[in-house]
Amino acid sequence: MAFLSETLDRVKPSPTIAVTNKAAEMKAAGKDVIGLGAGEPDFDTPQHIKDAAVAAIAAGKTKYTGVDGIVELKEAICAKFKRDNDLEYTTAQVSVGTGGKQVLYNALMATINPGDDVIVPAPYWVSYPDMVLLAGGTPVPITCGIDTAFKMTPEALEAAITEKTKWLIFNSPSNPTGAGYSWDELKALTDVLMRHPHVWVMSDDMYEHLSYDDFVFCTPAQVEPGLKDRTLTTNGVSKAYAMTGWRIGYAAGPEHLIKAMRKVQSQSTSNPCSVSQYAAVEALNGSHDFIAENNAAFKRRRDLVVSMLNEIDGITCPVPNGAFYVYPSIAKLIGKTSKAGTVIDSDETFATALLEETGVAVVFGAAFGVSPHFRVSYATSDEALTEACTRIQNFCKDLS
Repeated sequence: MAFLSETLDRVKPSPTIAVTNKAAEMKAAGKDVIGLGAGEPDFDTPQHIKDAAVAAIAAGKTKYTGVDGIVELKEAICAKFKRDNDLEYTTAQVSVGTGGKQVLYNALMATINPGDDVIVPAPYWVSYPDMVLLAGGTPVPITCGIDTAFKMTPEALEAAITEKTKWLIFNSPSNPTGAGYSWDELKALTDVLMRHPHVWVMSDDMYEHLSYDDFVFCTPAQVEPGLKDRTLTTNGVSKAYAMTGWRIGYAAGPEHLIKAMRKVQSQSTSNPCSVSQYAAVEALNGSHDFIAENNAAFKRRRDLVVSMLNEIDGITCPVPNGAFYVYPSIAKLIGKTSKAGTVIDSDETFATALLEETGVAVVFGAAFGVSPHFRVSYATSDEALTEACTRIQNFCKDLS
């Protein structure tokens, strides 16, 4: 009799974490490694947020809280949705989890039955399909290639919906591409969803505040109010507030769904860290001046990476609207051989050879559902990015 659950056979470990771990192991062994795999800002958490956490500790706010968040944080989240997205929610319609990933997972675990389909536009964040599989559902990818700027068309969405479709998972700006949907583009998609009232929308807005140039963020329930009663709008403090390790994500949606998610959380982790919650209250209610400063740095880094990668013969790197990733195509490099003799027959082989031969860690495109590409996180210093892109240039120049 097998000891481990058959459920584990349906999923794989996170490829992004695997790349980060391998880069860390090589560094520990004395190798010169530049990690461009992690989706984590290199900026420190702003001081006023850290001060709020220290004050919470000093005040003894270190006990269990409500399963899915303190009232103060839920009120701050309601205020945020009204301020930023013109969406009205009550605290009973808000859930706080241990990071955005738990919030998404809770929702899927609370709603998915065997035979349910979940539409996942690809390229997708690596965890979406596996969370669907863990919940017993079937992920249905829609390939959104470089020809459509990595964005799903209304026609593709319409074609993918069946009577078995329960959710659409939507992410803008996107991990891994940084592609963002304009109001008109999103309205065309919500028009399709309005024709299919059995399909729910899970909107992952984690990169909302990381937008560049003239891109203006919008979210499905904001664009089409008729969808609000079947939309779970999720977000968190990890990316824009440089609070990845604090592990606070949140969502707002219909009260019956939030109640079901609370039930799942009550039997898994219970409440998120109390101190992190008080820090998140300050993050949402306090000064946001640092976001514009950080975004100016991210935009500069984006332009640096896009420029240097597009100088490479055989690589095409679109300019993203937001987040802190680029997703270049290496279609013209497939079939070539590296200086060390590795035949580049896939983007996974490319990423492995790049790491082993140059010490630059990126994530291969197959992990995100669309090949042949690779993802670069430019959430690191200009100096590290310049050196990494120079190494990628030299690696590609030596391909034969």
